[in-house]
Amino acid sequence: MNEIDPTAIGALGLIFPAIFVLLIVLYLVPIPLWIAAWSSGAYVGLMTLIGMRLRRVPPNTVVNARISAVKAGLQISIDDLEAHYLAGGNVVRVVNALISADKANIEMPFKRAAAIDLAGRDVLEAVKMSVIPKVIETARIAAVAKDGIQLIAVSRVTVRTNIDRLVGGAGEETIIARVGEGMVSTIGSAATHKDVVENPDHI
Repeated sequence: MNEIDPTAIGALGLIFPAIFVLLIVLYLVPIPLWIAAWSSGAYVGLMTLIGMRLRRVPPNTVVNARISAVKAGLQISIDDLEAHYLAGGNVVRVVNALISADKANIEMPFKRAAAIDLAGRDVLEAVKMSVIPKVIETARIAAVAKDGIQLIAVSRVTVRTNIDRLVGGAGEETIIARVGEGMVSTIGSAATHKDVVENPDHI
């Protein structure tokens, strides 16, 4: 009967803990990500990456967003990106919005973009709408003129985002609601339905 070599058992007892420790180190220190950041000019320290892991911030999301910003010519600190993520913001969307704004020659500091994102507005969509206006179509709105004839109207509104007033400003649903109220009020105040049909621009 073969006896088990105690030396082999001891070696196995050292190998398994060593592999476990190595896996933990590789998890805490994402070496490939560190190399990618360093080679792209968006250097991030190893201790910073470890700190992100401990703070439950995904290093891939934050570092890749910083790499995209640096490649686009924007300097955004890793601390700002991490703080925005911890505040519940969408780091990737904010960085993409800043890149789009820079390419469109729209002045937008990081703090403003972060505030818009944290306010629940789509900052990337806002930048796109500031460059290319969006046409909003209302639903079919029924209103009755003073002569008792009911009219059904649909309106198309062209809107352009004002970045400076976006936080606290009216959203798409609010705009549609206000336009609908105006249509009902205008049709209801018309003496006859013919006045509305003949002059739809008055609505």
